[in-house]
Amino acid sequence: MNTSVPSLRIQKANRRPVRPSAARVVYWMVAARRGHFNFGLQRAADWARELGLPLVVLEAVRIGYPWASDRLHRFILDGMADNAAGFPGRGVTYLPYVEPELGAGSGLLEALSADAAVVVTDTFPTFFLPRMVASAARRVPILMESVDSNGLIPLAATDQAFATAHAFRRWIHRNLADHLGEFPLEDPLAEDLPPATAIPGSILDRWPAAAPALLAGDPTILARLPIDHQVEITATHGGEVEARRVLTRFLDEALADYGEKRNRPDDGRSSGLSPYLHFGHISAHEVFLEVMRRERWSPEDVVPPADGRRAGWWGVTPTAEAFLDQLVTWRELGYQFCHHRPDHEQWSSLPAWAQTTLAVHSADAREHTYGLDEFAAAATHDPLWNAAQTQLVREGTIHNYLRMLWGKKILEWTRHPRQALEFMIELNNRYALDGRDPNSVSGIFWVLGRHDRPWGPERQIFGKVRYMTSANTARKVPVKEYLARYEPEGGG
Repeated sequence: MNTSVPSLRIQKANRRPVRPSAARVVYWMVAARRGHFNFGLQRAADWARELGLPLVVLEAVRIGYPWASDRLHRFILDGMADNAAGFPGRGVTYLPYVEPELGAGSGLLEALSADAAVVVTDTFPTFFLPRMVASAARRVPILMESVDSNGLIPLAATDQAFATAHAFRRWIHRNLADHLGEFPLEDPLAEDLPPATAIPGSILDRWPAAAPALLAGDPTILARLPIDHQVEITATHGGEVEARRVLTRFLDEALADYGEKRNRPDDGRSSGLSPYLHFGHISAHEVFLEVMRRERWSPEDVVPPADGRRAGWWGVTPTAEAFLDQLVTWRELGYQFCHHRPDHEQWSSLPAWAQTTLAVHSADAREHTYGLDEFAAAATHDPLWNAAQTQLVREGTIHNYLRMLWGKKILEWTRHPRQALEFMIELNNRYALDGRDPNSVSGIFWVLGRHDRPWGPERQIFGKVRYMTSANTARKVPVKEYLARYEPEGGG
């Protein structure tokens, strides 16, 4: 079929045929939860126009996903509310479904696809999503395609998991130009679609659309769902509308100082975009384009070097280059690694040197050790670590620079490095709005040596893995206001 989506971004999730005589095309929105700059939605719209069939967009949130909580549910629901407001009148039928009890959503996709022509969904390289999509592809009776809308570089464009950011930058320098002209449409529904049709009542009777009150934020309805109510919602709202507001604020107020101040916990210039990128409420392509519009940039400004350097080649200001290194190099390095390494959340994915040095020092004496509950409660002897954990519990995030220290201290204060890995994954995925993501996987494993190199001198517990201390951190960046803001309850 004719399509506006690059072929590298389209993968057949099964080998079933397209049904020639059908009632609809289905887009199952699981990772790119937005109506703009979305290759998956763009591909589904192409199918609908090609086949002359109405397009149905299914966005669902299940009960049984790991770490399901008020916090994560509410952020997803904010995005569903935006989609429920944005899709009407754009030629699609939108079904936001919130599972009321475990297993209640089972069979919904199969029911929608029973008389559909094709199902399109999203590619996402970690958490439970790859298994969920693979399982669904085996059950639906028609072709299912998985479309990669994750970053500027298609996951299929590389053939390896890069060991270091330097190695990945060298690849980017050689290959990025091939993809700078292949951006998703800002509005994939701008061109007319076949007339929308209602979803059959037999389906809606069993799987009704989410109540408007739930999407609008009614806490009493959320409280009835069997999820973790101890992990509370934060002041950070989700959704495509809020994501754009956060992006605009960052560009207006913080980008000019990003390179100089982003590591300062008291006056940080971090973008705040990571939860929105994780849940697909904004596209990395849109973020990139908005930054470059401010910079009055064109692709001809890029002068790729041959040595893998991080700066001096984009053709933009140094502060913008510093941000692009995070958005393109580090973010997509993590996505590529997760895509190529099925064991990306396992000990075996660490570089050999890190596994060896941590094993050699695994029995070293620890001055302090804590259990998972003590870590969760920010009940350690270290005020700066406690403040970082308190921020995570309260706000669903940790300041970027202190997140590194947070992980290094967990390594130091657990009985074994494998336990440190277990605790970091649990705490991050339970509380962080941007957890369960290739970026957070990279951050956790960086603590243990991934995407890094051996460091000397060799130390107790850490061996040759990079070492950090709270005292050195406090000397490098101002933390007084941060400590006061995030003092744990009771002053512990």
